[in-house]
Amino acid sequence: MKISKRNRPSSERQLAISDLALNTGICQVIGTSSAIRSQIDHIPGYAASDAPLLICGESGTGKEVFAKSIHYSGPRAKHPFVPLNCAALPLELLENELFGHVSGAYTGAGPAQKGLIEQAEGGILFLDEIDCLVLLGQAKLLRFLQECEVRPLGAASVRRANVRIISACNRDLPAAVRAGTFREDLYYRLSVLTLNLPPLRQMRDDISLLATELLKRHETSSNPGVTFLPAALRKLNDYDWPGNVRQLENIIRRSLALSNKSMIDASDLDIPVVEASSFKEQKARAIAEFERHYLREALARHNGNITHAAKEAGKNRRAFFALLSKYHLNSQSSARIQ
Repeated sequence: MKISKRNRPSSERQLAISDLALNTGICQVIGTSSAIRSQIDHIPGYAASDAPLLICGESGTGKEVFAKSIHYSGPRAKHPFVPLNCAALPLELLENELFGHVSGAYTGAGPAQKGLIEQAEGGILFLDEIDCLVLLGQAKLLRFLQECEVRPLGAASVRRANVRIISACNRDLPAAVRAGTFREDLYYRLSVLTLNLPPLRQMRDDISLLATELLKRHETSSNPGVTFLPAALRKLNDYDWPGNVRQLENIIRRSLALSNKSMIDASDLDIPVVEASSFKEQKARAIAEFERHYLREALARHNGNITHAAKEAGKNRRAFFALLSKYHLNSQSSARIQ
């Protein structure tokens, strides 16, 4: 289904998005909160575009679900959607995986093989965890985005490619750019369009809605029509969900597998117990999180130079170094910003 008109009446647009949810599975992240609705409203326009799209969000927020929704509601829907996890792509296989090879291209090479870019011809190549792509790989991807050409290993000529790139990350890419671990020119190429998916804890009013939808999705034929008791919904709403929608879905599937009751109670939900903490303890954790993040950012801005970072922070070098030691950081920590 293609949705490309931005000027549809509100009711018609909401109906179109509901159809989109049914057809592509985006109901896993749909909700009524403004945080997620503002991103869902971008889908029709982004689906109609060919510009590169960067989807950001914590692990488990549904980045690939959004990418597939954009693919299947756009003009490339009849062509392949090819996903690649960049974190699982070894450097020595990079070129072969992306661009393929011709027969006899190198010692041990088998018959000619298309790379993922050619496999996605006419469709979308989804690059998940793009922040994990090594610098050499970033340079090769940048060249492809600039030229839209593929040269398989061992080939004498290049081939034109018609592929849209959608990438995703769960880290702070601008921070990685400042730290020198991600190319600035590639970042701007990939982020022509952006989606920022909120974590589930910022969509607390939607947790019951999502849980009920996921319960329906995973109920079995032997135990249909399962529902949540109010105590179970309260337990779901009270949890912070560090693993986001993926964690919520896993816990619901586990409760269905271990219980044959028609109503899910709080005791049926295997949610980790979060111990209550005092105001003082929570304040200390917040300060520690701020200090750790500030130190890493300061080191990144000054390329690991502790003296310059300390001066910016308004601290002498010894006091700044003591803070680094407190959080087990050093001059190289700027390259490991999470």
